Amino acid sequence: MKRVLITGGAGFLGSHLCDRFIKEGYHVIAMDNLITGDIKNIEHLFKLPNFEFYHHDVSKFIHVPGELDYILHFASPASPIDYLKIPIQTLKVGSLGIHNCLGLARVKNARVLIASTSEVYGDPSVHPQNEEYWGNVNPVGPRGVYDEAKRFQEAMTMAYHTYHGLETRIVRIFNTYGPRMRLNDGRVLPAFIGQALRGEDLTMFGDGSQTRSFCYVDDLVEGIYRLLLSDYPYPVNVGNPDEITIKEFGEEIIKLTGTSQKLISLPLPVDDPKQRQPDITKAKEILGWEPKVKRAEGLKITYEYFKSLPHEELFKMANHREFEKKH
Repeated sequence: MKRVLITGGAGFLGSHLCDRFIKEGYHVIAMDNLITGDIKNIEHLFKLPNFEFYHHDVSKFIHVPGELDYILHFASPASPIDYLKIPIQTLKVGSLGIHNCLGLARVKNARVLIASTSEVYGDPSVHPQNEEYWGNVNPVGPRGVYDEAKRFQEAMTMAYHTYHGLETRIVRIFNTYGPRMRLNDGRVLPAFIGQALRGEDLTMFGDGSQTRSFCYVDDLVEGIYRLLLSDYPYPVNVGNPDEITIKEFGEEIIKLTGTSQKLISLPLPVDDPKQRQPDITKAKEILGWEPKVKRAEGLKITYEYFKSLPHEELFKMANHREFEKKH
């Protein structure tokens, strides 16, 4: 039985990856310090003999006994709410954390896949964004702690690949959604659905003309799994190229949830990207991958998940939205 370590394993994406690797017959070790992850996301796996959980911060030395075949580094705050609140930890997990993972991979002779992000492209001047585009990032802006952590993480990973001959994979993840997202993480989809469920107006930033491209989590996990098992060491975009404006997306959420509330506008955050759409040519050619789940289908599943949450979860959002407005 092959063994895989998934850092950030109790998070939104990490927990879905744990499920996938368990399904594929791996021994899965999830590692998370639970700053933004939630043990509830993986508690259904605790009874399994081929699952372990380490409550640990990857920014500190990592020790995992026994052999490891793969390491997936998904530990990181991933929403503006989080990395504005914990900027130092965000930078540390993208620098010290990846260094520790790469060092462990050398010792274990394991292949490493790192979770990078479309945010390495910043506010792009190229559209759609392909892997050859170097990006337009403000390193000292509020979003720089996340964007530059991910850019450094890519650079460190490639250095280990070229200097030490380590087997590495880099996935650049575009906006992803699905069950287990946190309603209070500040990202547009859970924010809109949470507001609709509470009977509040839906708040978009600016006039809503900025675009995003939303990929359902099952599609993303399939792309990541294929990339890990491929022979391609360079960055690959994995996301859904079906682009939509934030205003149109808000209108879709209003229709889906049946709310009578309206869309209202707030000032744009600093360095908010105006366009976000992946060029997935490489994923199609190298991985034979493209998304299958239509947005209407994925949103329905995600909405049903949010509706099933305890009532008190809905109202954790208010304080976070006030924090976001101030930044």
